[in-house]
Amino acid sequence: MRRRATARLSEAGVENAARDVELLLRWATGLDAPALVSRAGEAATAEARVRFESALSRREARAPVSHIVGGRAFWGRWFEVTPDVLDPRPESETLIAAALERAAGAAPPARVLDLGVGSGCLLGTVLAERREATGLGIDASRAALAVAARNMAALEIADRAEMRLGDWLDGLTEGFDMILCNPPYIARAEMDGLSPEVLEHEPRIALTPGGDGLDAYRRIAPDLACYLRRGGRALFEIGPDQAAQAATIFAAFGWPHPIVHRDMDGRDRCLEYRRKP
Repeated sequence: MRRRATARLSEAGVENAARDVELLLRWATGLDAPALVSRAGEAATAEARVRFESALSRREARAPVSHIVGGRAFWGRWFEVTPDVLDPRPESETLIAAALERAAGAAPPARVLDLGVGSGCLLGTVLAERREATGLGIDASRAALAVAARNMAALEIADRAEMRLGDWLDGLTEGFDMILCNPPYIARAEMDGLSPEVLEHEPRIALTPGGDGLDAYRRIAPDLACYLRRGGRALFEIGPDQAAQAATIFAAFGWPHPIVHRDMDGRDRCLEYRRKP
């Protein structure tokens, strides 16, 4: 069954077909990897076979695995994923690693803001790791906020995480010790080159603002100093070729010399700004 399923996905153009077959089998059977190996010679239940065939057909049509199984692991925790939110990506864990790193002389963040909260994977992870902190997630999509709220509840941090409909920093009246942001940053010219999993199944509003992809930084940079408290840090995910352009935007508003964090593939992935105490 594995060989046939892997061949089907490969023929459909799915990369890492064998890995996806493994994930879908585990989901369909409810078994973890060791249990699947130990029962390799046993026939799956009729219900599991039906679930697996349905999942395989959807994956063959290039639906993301996260949409089929209902979520994705991020920084060791499970987050619900729907077509209303961006699929959490391993590259975004670069932002988490930077956020959880203790900056020299900086106190633990008491108040965290996530701009464009989406699934809530960034805010939820930081609050789960920093039990003393509270947070606010902003998003322009009501549907995304609903997903984020469910994820906060699942992590048992809903009492420390508020979700609010909004447009970046507009209307905020308080300061924050940490600001996180993974905005839409894909340039319009790059959209047609995305995989069907992304282009056809993820919300366009979370992928691109159009143009050169830098509009979110242009919106946020002018007012960043109004909302980042002294001693605080702001972290922005960027495309791997956008560090210089994004940094120029922030520099024009008094934020020179960012710390640039690279992802697991060695690509620029996060700009960090620190406000002096």
